[in-house]
This record gives sequence, structure tokens and C-alpha cells, in this order.
Amino acid sequence: MGKRLQRSNMTKIKTPVSVVILTYNEEIHISRVINGVKDWADEVVVLDSYSEDKTVDIAKSLGVDVVFRKFDNYAKQRNYAIKEITLKNDWILFLDADELMTDELKVEITDTLRNPQKDGYEIKFRFYFMGKWIKYGGYYPTYILRLFNRKKASINRDINEHITVDGELGRLKHDFMDVNKKDFTFWVHKHNKYSTYEAEDLFKKNKTEDEKGFANFFGTQAQRKRWVRVKIWNRLPLFFRPLLYFLYRYFLKLGFLDGMVGLIFHFNHAFVYYMQIDVKYYQKKKNLFNE
Repeated sequence: MGKRLQRSNMTKIKTPVSVVILTYNEEIHISRVINGVKDWADEVVVLDSYSEDKTVDIAKSLGVDVVFRKFDNYAKQRNYAIKEITLKNDWILFLDADELMTDELKVEITDTLRNPQKDGYEIKFRFYFMGKWIKYGGYYPTYILRLFNRKKASINRDINEHITVDGELGRLKHDFMDVNKKDFTFWVHKHNKYSTYEAEDLFKKNKTEDEKGFANFFGTQAQRKRWVRVKIWNRLPLFFRPLLYFLYRYFLKLGFLDGMVGLIFHFNHAFVYYMQIDVKYYQKKKNLFNE
């Protein structure tokens, strides 16, 4: 009875959260993500990086506020949203344009924010690739901190940025989903750019996360992954570790159970992408092209 009452009132009494959506040329996704939250959230704000398509026009036509900032990296973009944009609520929920919330998650967040016991909440991430939910290979469940009190939040690194909260974290039970409508060519192009950023970050040999205690095997899932990268991954031989990672994900973590689409994803993400990082790092380290 209680659950049905909450669902029926969701459009009447909105949840006191500001949903912030980062965009750049997302006309294919923007109406879906906005329509998914505008009748539920108290406020929806699009932080756009000067899109050249119809993203901004569509967002404005749906009645949400649009703020502009030139993109440099995701960390600074999210920090700008946290610290500089005037928002109605202390609680922020970050969504990317290609992401969706389940109805169950909306109800859970509404219930949680009536009397929040923590300063931030990690949410289960459900990833779709070429229309298929990637369940194996260690990819699900991944917990990502997306709901938090902005007064206690900051971003700690430029590449693969993580939100950190000065306070206690909780976990929600239900999922949000990444369902990208763009094709494999876009995925390859995006990860080619990311591999360049990762290689540059690796070349700098920046250990600030470790010094600040972010790399922590006994901490959050993000901290544990960072510990593995700092303490183990970065010490493995170049060019060997992408193969090792693919074999680990595909066989030990049962990635083969994701079928043919899973083979395409795990091979390209675990092997090809990380091989690109190693090659670009090697090129930069050896100064092969006198950059």
C-alpha cells in the first residue's frame, strides 16, 4: 500500500534533489534522460559544453535550465556543477545524457531523502553495450557515487574522476542504467581519446591518490580499484597486462557468459583499450616522435 501511494504521488510532490546532466552533442539522448526525471526531481539542470547540435534547443523546450561551460575534463566540469552553479537543493544526483533511472530507484531515493542517514549514496550501475546488458566480467554490480550532499563533496582526480564525500556513505539497492544509442564507431572514438588521457596520466606518475589515502584496499569499491591500479597494475609489464586483464575478465570473471556481444565488449575494453594506453605511454616515454 505504501509503495503504491509513493508512486502515485511522485508527480505531485517532487523529490528534493537537483539532477545535473552533463552534455555535449547529445540530441539523440537528451529528451529521454530529461523526461525520465523532470516530473520526479525538484530541479533538473543541464550543464552543456557548447553543443553544436540540437541538444540545447531540446533541453530548453522541455523546460529545464541550461548552463554553459567549456569542457576541459570531467572532474572540473562536475566540480563546477557542485561549487559554482546555484542550485535549489543541497542534494545532487549526477546523470550522463545516455543514462536512465529505474522507477524502483526513484522511489528509493525519494524515501531516502525524507531523512538521509548518510552524506552520500553509491548506486548500482547497469551497463548496456550494443543493446545487451553486460552482467559478467566483473562489470556488475559496480557501485558509483552519484547521489550526495554537495556541501560535503569534491572531485579528486582528472582522469576517471571520483566524487569524494567528507562523511559517511551508504548504498542503494536499485540500479541506474547506461543505455547509449550511438554506434560502435562512436565508442571506439571515445575510448581512443580516453586512452590518450590515461597514458598521459600514467606518464606523469602522479601518486596523489595514494598519498591522500584514496587508494585503499579496504575502502569503497572505487578506492579498492584505485589501490589495485596503483599497487599492482602499474607495476606489471607493459603490453602483457592488457592480455592478462582480458583473460581475467573473460574467463575468471565469466565474461564469456555475456555471449557474442560480451566477447566484442570485453575484448575491446579489457584488451584493445588498455593496449592503446600502454602503446601511447611507451611512445611518450621513449619520445618516439619528439613531442
